[in-house]
Amino acid sequence: MNDTTIPVVLSDWYELTQSTALLQGDILLNSPVFRPPKEMSWPPTNAGIETEFAMEVGTQDVVIMSQSCDLVEQKVEMWLVLLCPLWPLSEAAAVNPILASGFGKEECRRGHMPGYHMMAECSDDRWRREISIVSFREVWSLPLAFVRKFAAASGLRARMRSPYREHLAQAFARYFMRVGLPADIPPFQSQSAEREVMKRLNAMDEETRKRILSAFR
Repeated sequence: MNDTTIPVVLSDWYELTQSTALLQGDILLNSPVFRPPKEMSWPPTNAGIETEFAMEVGTQDVVIMSQSCDLVEQKVEMWLVLLCPLWPLSEAAAVNPILASGFGKEECRRGHMPGYHMMAECSDDRWRREISIVSFREVWSLPLAFVRKFAAASGLRARMRSPYREHLAQAFARYFMRVGLPADIPPFQSQSAEREVMKRLNAMDEETRKRILSAFR
């Protein structure tokens, strides 16, 4: 590959890039992350004496969530990049029992678990990865200048392709814009036959469900 700015397509979902440009949906492996202690107090003084607290430093696979337009070089840039943790499904399931069940996996795949987003596996030998889970429940930021250097030092890196990165951004937006109503409209009670039909429709894959419903329009 002579021109390393030209992406190498791995699948519908992913491509490999070595471009210095950053985009939303770029995947950074083993990125440093910093977590302040839960018991941290402010101001960090006690009776006028400065106190110290330990910052937990670790590494985590992350996906860039900042808008691509905010990451363009040679423009007025924001100085921090928004990142969300990316977990292999097997590791996420070990922490969250719901994701260990077939029902939970399917609910996540359908987008019914607002705090999580499922990403497809990649079976290409150049970048292999099992199904992954993006968690919106923990969000970090790192300086843009640092992320540029870290990405450049990483060599070939994976990037989500369009429209899958936009789909990820949409799920991220839904999580933060969700509203819980104090008094919702009571659900309509369906007859047993209707319930059975709805149960069967929900069990179908999306394409089959659309095909059946379109026949009744």
